[in-house]
Amino acid sequence: MSIEELARDNVRTLTPYQSARRLGGNGDVWLNANEYPVAVPFELTAQALNRYPECQPQAVITRYADYAGVTPDQVLVSRGADEGIELIMRAFCEPGVDAILYCPPTYGMYSVSAETLGISCRTVPTLDGWQLDLDGIAAQLDGVKVVFVCSPNNPTGQLINPADIRDLLEMTRGKAIVVADEAYIEFCPDASLASWIADFPHLVVLRTLSKAFALAGLRCGFTLGSPEVIALLMKVIAPYPLSTPVADIAAQALTAQGIAAMRERVATILENRLFLMDALRTLPCVEAVFPSETNYVLARITASSAVFKSLWDRGIILRDQNKQPSLSGCLRITVGTRDECQRVIDALNDQPGLTATETQ
Repeated sequence: MSIEELARDNVRTLTPYQSARRLGGNGDVWLNANEYPVAVPFELTAQALNRYPECQPQAVITRYADYAGVTPDQVLVSRGADEGIELIMRAFCEPGVDAILYCPPTYGMYSVSAETLGISCRTVPTLDGWQLDLDGIAAQLDGVKVVFVCSPNNPTGQLINPADIRDLLEMTRGKAIVVADEAYIEFCPDASLASWIADFPHLVVLRTLSKAFALAGLRCGFTLGSPEVIALLMKVIAPYPLSTPVADIAAQALTAQGIAAMRERVATILENRLFLMDALRTLPCVEAVFPSETNYVLARITASSAVFKSLWDRGIILRDQNKQPSLSGCLRITVGTRDECQRVIDALNDQPGLTATETQ
């Protein structure tokens, strides 16, 4: 029997998540992973690397609870929000029995994590404007233990209507966990649902330091929920999810000074986003620029696959969304520095033979 044959059936047929680094490229303008474009300096202060770290470092938990407006027993820290996604499934879904539900187009790790764990996936495509189809969700809820809602949504960039999320929470009360993925919430903080947890104990909120905090390489995320939810997740999390250096830097990022610096970075990104969106709308090859509450912009572009390849060859790496439902012709562009935004505009303006009347 071959090594391949020894593997689980669902793993043999699994299509892994195509992360930005897996997709490769030889660029010098990386605008495909929604990272902050400039490195933020930190110095390690913890030297006790001979000892195992705390499972849930107290300074990190306390500071994030203060920042998010919750109590420490409502916070769990993990290896990115991606681990939080998997922990929720492991705690609440019985493989081969239960299902998760999500609404494409949206973040791809919900399905990858579920398929890896042997959990069924149900999808309810979004309506116009990429909003929730509540009737469609209601019709699919039997056997569903976890519903994922990404808001702001990746890759489309818009907020999910909060009234719809409230209706979804009422619909699922006593039946399923609702996960609000808020990876990009720092770019629209007033839209956070963290304060709703008191009224909806089956609501779980995912957060990360990867985006506005400029720490994608740190791999540090947070799950916010009722104390009962957090206690269950603690049963299935690894004994030492965060290394000592990760906890050290995360605690520094969550000081008052670190949070103030994050908000300054957000302000800069929002200025550059406006510049990028305004400039994109002037280009003949750009058919539509969609509203964004994030650090990226989704645009529908004439002959998008050819344009994507052209920019790739110039070292400008974007994210092609053509294979996502309802996103034919769309490219996702991370908001970089002003110079990086200008390079994108110049490259798009220099596409030979493309006009807005050409078809994909």
